[in-house]
Amino acid sequence: MKFASYNIVFQEIPGEVTLAINLSNCPNRCKGCHSPYLMEDKGEILNEDRLVELLEKYGNAITCVCFMGGDAEPQELERYSVFLRNQSNGQIKIGWYSGKNTFPKECSLQNFDYVKLGAYVEHLGGLDSTTSNQRFYRIDKGQMMDMTEYFHKNAKFANI
Repeated sequence: MKFASYNIVFQEIPGEVTLAINLSNCPNRCKGCHSPYLMEDKGEILNEDRLVELLEKYGNAITCVCFMGGDAEPQELERYSVFLRNQSNGQIKIGWYSGKNTFPKECSLQNFDYVKLGAYVEHLGGLDSTTSNQRFYRIDKGQMMDMTEYFHKNAKFANI
C-alpha cells in the first residue's frame, strides 16, 4: 500500500482536525474523480514506522486520521487502523473514505470511527450534494449512524 500525499483537513470528518492520508492505486476508476492521480500506483510505501512518524509530527494537533482510499487492500488498511488506535491508546479517531458502495465483509466496523461509502457519480455529486449516492457514517458500537446531511449547506445541528 502506498500513499501519494497527506494533509491536515477540517471538512472530511465533521468536528475533527484530521490527518488525511491519500492512498494511491485506487481500483474504482470513478468518472470525474477529483483526484485521478490516486488511480496510479505511486507514492511512498505506507508502513507502521511512517504512521508513527506522522503521529509524532502532528501530535495533539490532530484528533483523527482518515485514510482516503485503500479499496485495493481493505484488510491492510484495517490493520493500519487497528495499529493507529493502539499506538494512540484510543485517543485518535480513525476514518476511511472508501469508493466502494458497501463496507467490506472481511473488515470490522468496530475498527473505525467514521466511514464514507459510495463511488463518485459525477451527475449526483459528492457528499455536499443532496442528490449524492455517497454516505458518511459515524460508527457507534458497531452500528452505522448516517451523518451525510452534515455535509449539506445550510444544515443546522446542535451536536455532532
